[in-house]
Amino acid sequence: MSKALNSSAPTDSEVVFGILNNSENILKRVYVAYFPMVLQLIINNNGTADDAKDVYQEAIIVLYNKVKSGNFELSSKLKTFLYSVCRKLWLKRLSQMSRYGGDVKDFQDHLPVEDEADLHSERDIQFTKMEGALKQLGEPCKTIIEDFYIHDLSMQEICERFGYTNADNAKTQKYKCLQRLKKLFFQQEQRDQ
Repeated sequence: MSKALNSSAPTDSEVVFGILNNSENILKRVYVAYFPMVLQLIINNNGTADDAKDVYQEAIIVLYNKVKSGNFELSSKLKTFLYSVCRKLWLKRLSQMSRYGGDVKDFQDHLPVEDEADLHSERDIQFTKMEGALKQLGEPCKTIIEDFYIHDLSMQEICERFGYTNADNAKTQKYKCLQRLKKLFFQQEQRDQ
């Protein structure tokens, strides 16, 4: 089932042109090239491999939206940009889950300087574009995604609400739903072009 995939990191300009031309291969190469860096970041800061996948997918969507908006200017290396977005998304998730045992400010101080307002406006755009895909997602996925990301329910609460045997099963279902949502989101993006 493994496809031959060029795993070398694409150049920043290849990524921008690839996204503009709806290249799935470029998105896969970006995913393969930079995921280990994000995985290490999340694992080192109270997260799991599944958390890293979720955060990285969100960061790729932020990048995708920025490039597609037509006024994307990279002020740093793409690797640095993705790392910065992932750190901010994970910090937000940690504060939501209250799983961070130390001083959250210590973690935040190590973030590369980037305009917070810019990230928030990008996330607003992202959520607006997500609405269409979310409507197509169907149940129980639509409610699971909304409960976790919008209503801040824990995996244990989602587990109880949907009758899963344990929180791990609920987490697996959420991951599958996220994969489906991502597919619908990218299909919708291509239709909008």
